[in-house]
Parts: sequence; C-alpha cells; structure tokens
Amino acid sequence: MTFLYIVVALVLIFDFINGFHDSANSIATVVSTKVLSPIAAVGMASFFNFIAFLVFPTKVALTIGKGVVNPDVINLTVIAAALIAAITWNLVTWWFGLPSSSSHTLVGGLVGAAVASSGWSSVVMAGVIKIVIFIVIAPLLGMLMSFFISAIVIVLARKHSPSGIDKHFRRLQLLSAAAFSLGHGGNDAQKSMGIIWVALIASGLATKSDPIALWIVLSCQAAIALGTLSGGWRIVKTMGQKITKLKPFEGFCAESAGAITLFGATHFGIPVSTTHVITGAIIGAGARKGVSAVKWGVTTNIFWAWLLTIPVSAIVGSLMYFFLNWTLA
Repeated sequence: MTFLYIVVALVLIFDFINGFHDSANSIATVVSTKVLSPIAAVGMASFFNFIAFLVFPTKVALTIGKGVVNPDVINLTVIAAALIAAITWNLVTWWFGLPSSSSHTLVGGLVGAAVASSGWSSVVMAGVIKIVIFIVIAPLLGMLMSFFISAIVIVLARKHSPSGIDKHFRRLQLLSAAAFSLGHGGNDAQKSMGIIWVALIASGLATKSDPIALWIVLSCQAAIALGTLSGGWRIVKTMGQKITKLKPFEGFCAESAGAITLFGATHFGIPVSTTHVITGAIIGAGARKGVSAVKWGVTTNIFWAWLLTIPVSAIVGSLMYFFLNWTLA
C-alpha cells in the first residue's frame, strides 16, 4: 500500500510539472501580445484548467488507462518507472526552453517500462499508433485552422482601422485564451487520472469496469492548475516570441484554432499534445503573413524535441523499470 501512495504522489508531481511545463501553451500568446500580464494570465489559465472536469467526460483518461498498455499485465513498478521517465524528460526540455509534449513523454515511458516488464505483447499497438499519428495530425490541424481563421478575420476586418481591430481583439483574446486553457485542462489532466486509475486496478482496489472516482478527478485537476499557476517562463518566451511575432488578432486566431482542436480531440477521447496543437496554430497565424514571418530555425529544434520525446522516454522508462525492479527485489 505504501508503494501505491508513492505512485499516486508521483502522478500528481507529474501532473503539476505538466501544468508548469505547459503553462506556456495557455498563456504565451496572450502575454506576448500584452493583453494580460504574466500573473493575470496564469491566474486565468489555472482557473480554467481546474474547472475543465465540469465540461469534459473522462474519455481521454480511459484511453490512457486502457489504450496504451494492457492494464491486466501492468504493475506499480511499471507505472513508477514510466512516471520517473516522464518527469525527467519534462524537466530536461523545460530547462532548455523546448515546448515538448508531456503527453507523449508519459506514453513513451509507459511503453518502455511495459516492454521491459512483459514484452511487446503488453503494448496496445493500435492505441499507440493512433497517438503517434496525431503527433503529425494535431499540429497540422492547429496550423491549417489558424491560417484559415486568420484569413477570414482579415477579410471581415478589412474596413476597420488597425487601432480598432487591435482594441476589439484584445478583448476577444481573453475569450480565446480561456477556451484554450479549458481545453488544456480537459485533455492533459485526464492523462494523470488514467494513470491513477490503472494503479488502483493493479493494486486490486478497482476494476476496469469501475468509473474514475471523483477524488482522482479533483486531485488531478488541482495539480495541473497549480502547476500552471507557477508558470514555466522559459517556454513562454519560446512560444510567444521566438516562433513569430503576434498581434492580438493573430493571438486570438491561434488560440481559437487550438481550442477547437483540443475540444474535438477530448470529445473523441484522443490524448493529443496541447503543445503540438498551439505550436502549429502559432505557426499558422504567422505563416499567413508569409513564410519568412516564421522563424523556422526555432521550429526545427521544437520538431526534433517532438520526434525524440516518445523514443527517449521509452528508453528511460525501460531503464528505470530494471533499476526499480532490482532495487525492490
């Protein structure tokens, strides 16, 4: 039972770091356009992170719980190894200011630890493949949607003065930032819920047919909200300033595109990366001004971090499993 408490604590630490690491996703555009101060932005984002459970059902949590690794063969050592791997990669990418995916590092850690424990048969390949495919689909959706929303906004606003456009979209960006934060809390917090649920199943305290308990939902929403409140400023700078320069209407378009993508993915129970979605959306908003408006050297580094996340986390997860198995034997 003590090990279960440790695993639950690790999940909540991961969830906190997820919010800390991914706070840039929710606030980078609204801060870089100077619509909100950093303190006000993280306060708003953390609030909408927390209340997301009132809007979205726990479909993503069930996908993580059942759709990555077979819960019948998983144990607490596997879960602990996966969480340590995920926390490690999150902290490394945060240190270098790279907006990598907390979701994918968790998936990679789970796969690596499960393979080390029970072989490839323990991995639900269809679920993993779907998640990997969305590494490409999610940012592309965000990019294309943001590009087209920006183009539509330009046409609708062509008769208005630049100062008038700026004034209106500074207000509208508050709504788009809130919507994206809601989507972030809805998709990302559920990944931690799924891990705690599986840990309870592995400990014999729950079954696969049991619903996810309210205490799990509230603790995970609170952890990610507190992490967001603490802010990951290194990544805010990368997201808000280094990819492209954003005006308020472009920030609105990027956040709106990101929110729509996240709402759709969460509705269908698909655990996507909020980082990938908003990065693609920011690129789409910038690309409308021309290819040269996007700093492709920065985006290349981000893409490499995306590609490496799952395999590196899987390797670390497998090594951690062997270490923990040896230590606890």
